[in-house]
Amino acid sequence: MADKALPPKDLTSTLNLRQLRSIPEPKQNQSLLNTLSEPEREVVAALPKDAGILIILSGAGLSSRYLLDSNNVKIGRDLNNEICFDDITVSRSHALIEKIDGSYLIKDLGSLNGTYVNAVAVKNGVLKAGDEIQIGKYHLTLFVGEK
Repeated sequence: MADKALPPKDLTSTLNLRQLRSIPEPKQNQSLLNTLSEPEREVVAALPKDAGILIILSGAGLSSRYLLDSNNVKIGRDLNNEICFDDITVSRSHALIEKIDGSYLIKDLGSLNGTYVNAVAVKNGVLKAGDEIQIGKYHLTLFVGEK
């Protein structure tokens, strides 16, 4: 019996374009403030110097506010976190925001979906006013008091 030639193996792969993210231009403080509602602007204006607040400006939880009022703020799905997001896209212990010497640092705690700052995945990073943090489907923007 003669050997039949095997068809060539398909060496192509599929690229899922939904996974691609555009990296946004950094927003200036004033342009960010202009996107806020009047009550949100008042809250940000009343922040003491170097005090931080996270505000959801788009997507899930729109207009929710989270004051960063301790040196360690843990974010995750578990109810024991300071910021709790009850959604499957968020790990039980997802990320930690620390305040050290007036600066905010973010640390991913081994989350399944990752932690993003300005659409770039981070394990550890320094945050600055205007940065957008993505935790699962939640997009939080950091505002820091200037008074």
